[in-house]
Amino acid sequence: MLLFWAVVFGTAAIGNTLTTRIDAIRYHVPFETWHIVVNEFSSPLVSLALIPFLLMACDRWPLHADTWRRYLPYYVAASVLWCAGHVAGMDLLRMAAYALGGDAFDPGGLVLQFVYEYLKDVRTFFFIVALCHAVEWFGRQVVGEASLLAEPDDEAAPVEPVDRPERFLVRKLGRDFLVATADIEWAQAAGNYVNLRVRGRDYPLRSTLAALEARLDPVVFVRAHRSYVVRLAQVTSIEPLDAGEARLHMADGTVLPCSRRYREALRAVASGAEPAMAARA
Repeated sequence: MLLFWAVVFGTAAIGNTLTTRIDAIRYHVPFETWHIVVNEFSSPLVSLALIPFLLMACDRWPLHADTWRRYLPYYVAASVLWCAGHVAGMDLLRMAAYALGGDAFDPGGLVLQFVYEYLKDVRTFFFIVALCHAVEWFGRQVVGEASLLAEPDDEAAPVEPVDRPERFLVRKLGRDFLVATADIEWAQAAGNYVNLRVRGRDYPLRSTLAALEARLDPVVFVRAHRSYVVRLAQVTSIEPLDAGEARLHMADGTVLPCSRRYREALRAVASGAEPAMAARA
């Protein structure tokens, strides 16, 4: 994603540099070429430095149908901070570059500059936010987004107990699939989602890991890390590490972390549930 934005901003900077240079020649404006290059490239460089923080915010506070009213004011406030960081970083880069070239950069009135830049930055800010959410939504459609199947059909028998879900409903590319809880190998926290690993594929479930863990059978699924809940039957061995931590070797060859906080509890449950695995731990 960061590479994509580097190409977008870099292409825009090159285009703006060329057009500004052409305008300077056409209208006989005494602009040095290196001044134009510094002015046009300093802005996208600062924006690129700020983008990782914005992408993390989009992941941490996604704007869904049930959250956008609560989070939108925060995004508006963040757009102001984005602009402030953009203007400050851009001016500092230009001052440093001009000083190296034996010249001085004058940003002019800071209030007027901030208002001018914000009118541009707010569009860039929300374009990035919108595109980030669109890519995430499309990815969930392709991969498949899971949800708890809590309400059975009217004429069918219940497919899950109230406390322990037996199946998850996965919607993928407009079609619905049932994923059995017994097929889940592990679950990994990912922002406001939990990725359910099933036969080598991840299905995002809109939930916290703690909420999902509370719905799963603690004899079958055990917390191994603040970001992982694993199915004991899928753990082939526990490799001890320094400082009390460990690695979990899964049946498909994947290695997952096991923190010191959860290691002994996992081994205790494993000793009763999987003797063969406990012997290799």
